[in-house]
Amino acid sequence: MPHPEVAVRLSGFLIVFAAVAVWEFMRPRRPVTTSKRLRWGNNLALAAINVLVVRALFPLAAAGTALAASSRGWGVFNSVSVSPLIAVAVSVVLLDLVLWIQHRVFHAVPVLWRLHRVHHADVDFDVTTGLRFHPLEILISMLLKMAAIVALGAPVLAVLVFEVILNASSMFNHANAGLPSRVEPWVRRLIVTPDMHRVHHSVATDEMNRNFGFNLSVWDRCFGTYRAAARGGNEGMTIGLPAWRGREAIITLPRLLGMPFRREPASPVERT
Repeated sequence: MPHPEVAVRLSGFLIVFAAVAVWEFMRPRRPVTTSKRLRWGNNLALAAINVLVVRALFPLAAAGTALAASSRGWGVFNSVSVSPLIAVAVSVVLLDLVLWIQHRVFHAVPVLWRLHRVHHADVDFDVTTGLRFHPLEILISMLLKMAAIVALGAPVLAVLVFEVILNASSMFNHANAGLPSRVEPWVRRLIVTPDMHRVHHSVATDEMNRNFGFNLSVWDRCFGTYRAAARGGNEGMTIGLPAWRGREAIITLPRLLGMPFRREPASPVERT
């Protein structure tokens, strides 16, 4: 029998992945530019490697970290008396903020950008893009997440809820689809929509360095990194990285794994 945490996360993943994939098939936002079979095969293979690596190196993962912190009395919510509901809600929100900061740092620090550009080099934008991250980025992200969980003393329930939301929102906001025009502006007031996050995948540096959020949209508004739309609109914008187009757009799994170690511009952060 699988661990309950694994069962919950796997079930959530399969349901959301299937729903977004069907949504993309029924109402695609943009035409694809490369072989979908090739992209999906390699992107999903990379995602599978990430799962295996994390489970091998961090068998207890995030929920196990929360259990350990709780048993030892570590962190804010294990040291003060607050309603469990408040502890869960605040922990989920603050973990989302930590993820926003982490994302911003991965764009700003050259060595981290080398890892993160594996995600940005995808020349199409769909549900599998939300799963396409280099294993080293995933490991660093897990370490940062575990540190945040210990510092907060986040309840196990909060961590499980956050992990499910994170996986679901990453697939949702990378969808090659769009919400109805009357609904989308209202939804993005609270959460990151595909049309909002797609701007972040533009080849233009001033657009790429906007809309860092994965779940809550408030952080980009608060920290001045929000951009409503790309100059070319969602249909006219170019996705990816300038150095990884043409022949470079045909990315196989070995090349995805080796991409951080190839010479390219170090960071896309704007220089003023």
